[in-house]
Amino acid sequence: MNLRPTSKLAITLAAALPSVFLAASLASAAENAVQPFNGKDLTGWVVEGSAKAERDGKPVPNWYAEDGEIRCAGKGYGFLRYDKPFADFRFSLEYKLAARGNSGIGIRGVKFTGKSGTRPSAASYELQILDDGGKQPNDHATMSLYRHVAPKSCAARKAGEWNCVEIECRGPKIRVTLNDEVVQDIDQSTIEKIKNKPLSGYLSLQCHGSVVAYRNLKIVDLAGEGDEELKKAD
Repeated sequence: MNLRPTSKLAITLAAALPSVFLAASLASAAENAVQPFNGKDLTGWVVEGSAKAERDGKPVPNWYAEDGEIRCAGKGYGFLRYDKPFADFRFSLEYKLAARGNSGIGIRGVKFTGKSGTRPSAASYELQILDDGGKQPNDHATMSLYRHVAPKSCAARKAGEWNCVEIECRGPKIRVTLNDEVVQDIDQSTIEKIKNKPLSGYLSLQCHGSVVAYRNLKIVDLAGEGDEELKKAD
């Protein structure tokens, strides 16, 4: 067998390939990034359920933009839905909840009509938000897939502090990070009671009778990303 020494050029190119693919992946993600909140108003969002609240004896919107935040006055029940569906995505945001508050983040949901079956927790998933940091996790705890899958830990900070969330969905795989802790990392196809949950739908924020604020919202549409990476590798 005739062995030939590997050229320095070949070694250099081989070493550079991972960086090239990483750069391409980051560029692709940047191209598919969506800023769903402009910091000024709720353009692109739809209020579902309770739309009005009261402040100083006057009617005001239940959902509104202020100081670069999406805020909920906490009147009644309902959702603020981003009016574009996603399949595979990465959704990051920060939230701040009032003491003993209750809210949530809907993923892959349907349009809420007021019927119980159209709530994210029924039609798809609600990632629960509660003032329960440090408590024993269960399927109603913060970042549970509400009523279905408990988080690995209750990593929420105390009421009045900002919490950082990242939700990544790729096919049946759902991974959730709260304050730098991975609290969900599941494949729904392996869990009998949720294996048929939808793999695409709407993102939403929940009003459940509590004051809550959201900021720094960002969505990266991951649809087709895997196929593109395979093409680059060919």
